[in-house]
Amino acid sequence: MAKAKRQDPKREALAQDGALNPHPEAVRDALFAGNPFFDPNDLLQVRYEMVRRHKVDGLSISDVAENFGVSRPTFYKSRNALEIAGLSGLLPRQRGPKGGHKISAEVLAFIVELKAGRPEVTAQQCLDAIETRFGFKPHRRSLERALAGKKKRLNPAI
Repeated sequence: MAKAKRQDPKREALAQDGALNPHPEAVRDALFAGNPFFDPNDLLQVRYEMVRRHKVDGLSISDVAENFGVSRPTFYKSRNALEIAGLSGLLPRQRGPKGGHKISAEVLAFIVELKAGRPEVTAQQCLDAIETRFGFKPHRRSLERALAGKKKRLNPAI
């Protein structure tokens, strides 16, 4: 029986933290080829060294991008993120919306209170009440999703 292949614990930790470089083979910079300290699997280290090679060592952006296996726009994005947010700016972030942005907790509490007092109120009446009270009218489906999520949080059996 063949032995199970043991995973590299550092790679596992990087993957768990979202900092595993998806293309370590594309990193061809001399630092990463000849020094065990530099790990092409560590996305944060790769991005930092990429920016540092340009700023400190004076390599051109085109050469740096090629050596680190990224596009020039990716280099610019990394450089700007490092300047604005420091090292944490180089970590990957979830793309797209992070949650509902119109149906806030305040709006949701208002609707729950409204429905508690008048259970027969329709979705359209709720939307009209939101527009009157808060000055905007969310989509009907957004309201339905927010209320469904609220029910699940209140009653885990649902």
